[in-house]
Amino acid sequence: MMSVSLDGFMEGPNHELDWQLVDDALHAHFNDELRGMGAFLEGRVTHELMAGFWPTADEDPANTPAPMVEFAAIWRDMPKLVFSRTLERAGWNSTIVREVVPEEIERLKAEPGGDLALGGADLASAFLRQGLVDELRLYIHPVAIGAGKPLFPPGLRADFELVETRSFANGVVLLRYGRG
Repeated sequence: MMSVSLDGFMEGPNHELDWQLVDDALHAHFNDELRGMGAFLEGRVTHELMAGFWPTADEDPANTPAPMVEFAAIWRDMPKLVFSRTLERAGWNSTIVREVVPEEIERLKAEPGGDLALGGADLASAFLRQGLVDELRLYIHPVAIGAGKPLFPPGLRADFELVETRSFANGVVLLRYGRG
């Protein structure tokens, strides 16, 4: 699951995410999708971003939208594999993994308990290059940001087939693709 600008970027040139149009309805949809996952697979940067906000995001439910309160609990409770060569500790129900080993990922995918949600552009690129991604859920936001980190690195080829489209009231469109 990745949010993408109309011009193909997943973050701005200074790591900005403020262009994403995540309203309560879209956030509730994300929660519905993520609640049933078996684990979150995160790169170090994504994990540090998430760990810097979500563990305490629901401390004042009176001032926090309900979907955010719900996601804080989902994120804290979900097992997480954090892929990093440098991180010493990850916390929050996390296990550090040093390398992407295709055989190990295939073993994890075969275990019961739900799909694995992949987060982080660099980690997603590594998984795509090794043919480990079975499905893409791209949330296209109706904004062009002009520059930043592209969702797909140059030279990557991966074939997928369209499985589903869905539009949201805020203008975001989900394009869901399965492995071609």
